[in-house]
Formats: sequence, C-alpha cells, structure tokens
Amino acid sequence: MTDTDSVSRVALKKITPDVSAAMGSLHAAAVSAAQDAKVEPELLELIRIRASQINGCAFCIDMHTKDARAQGETEQRVYALNAWQETPFFTERERAALALTEAVTLVHDGRVPDAVYAEAAEVFDEAQIAALIWAATVINAYNRTAIATRMAPGAYQPVQK
Repeated sequence: MTDTDSVSRVALKKITPDVSAAMGSLHAAAVSAAQDAKVEPELLELIRIRASQINGCAFCIDMHTKDARAQGETEQRVYALNAWQETPFFTERERAALALTEAVTLVHDGRVPDAVYAEAAEVFDEAQIAALIWAATVINAYNRTAIATRMAPGAYQPVQK
C-alpha cells in the first residue's frame, strides 16, 4: 500500500467531539489573544499558510490561501510566500513573524534560535510574540490532524463578510 492509496480515516469531530471542541476553543483563544495584542488578521493568515506549506498540509493551504485572498491579500504575495526570504514583497514585521513561524514549525531542527526570537522582539511586543507563537502552534496542530485524517482540500469557502 502506498501513501496515495485510499484508506478510510477516523472522523475526529464525530469520534472525539470534546477534543475537537477543545481544539476549536484553543484556536478561538489564540485568535482573541492576537486581536487583543493588535496582531493583524492578515499576518495570522500568512503564518497559517507558511506553516501549512512547510508541513505539506494541502487542506490547510487551500483553506488559508482562500481566507487570505478573501481578506484582500494579493495573489503575488500568496504565490511568493514559499520563498518569502527571496522577495521584496513582505514587511520587516511580516519577515520576523514568518521566521518565527518557521522556527516554531521546524523546532525539531534545533529549537527556536535566539537570533530569530531577537528579530521578532525588535518589531513585536511580548503580547504580540505570545500571540504569534500560539498562532503557529495551533496551525501546526491543525496541520497534523488534517494530514493524519487525510482531510481533502478544495471544498472550503471563506465566510463572506
């Protein structure tokens, strides 16, 4: 059997509704902390997309690129996000947040380097850094559940405001 073979996967929300609800509450709390810290919702979407790209989570990439576009993000920046370090399209704050997101996502590579944290601390206050870490942590958890259960990309549509 290969990775592309179809094997029925567990429906987490159905089988473990309390855990799924707790995950939703964690996400809501992280979003609330970001709002309280005045972290831009657009930046949170960049964090979610970038972590999802690193983790290879097609479902979350599909969802969060659509959400970012619905919030006014440009196609050019969405397309270039995978190579953000090589483009002039991102601000100093966005670069610091993306570097922190990558370090949190790739923590198995050797922790979050002091230089990455210091760069974030130059442009974000402590409440904002906490919100960024929570945003990266939550999307990493969602990536793992979506990948493990093979959630199919494509059907998600952003809520119209």
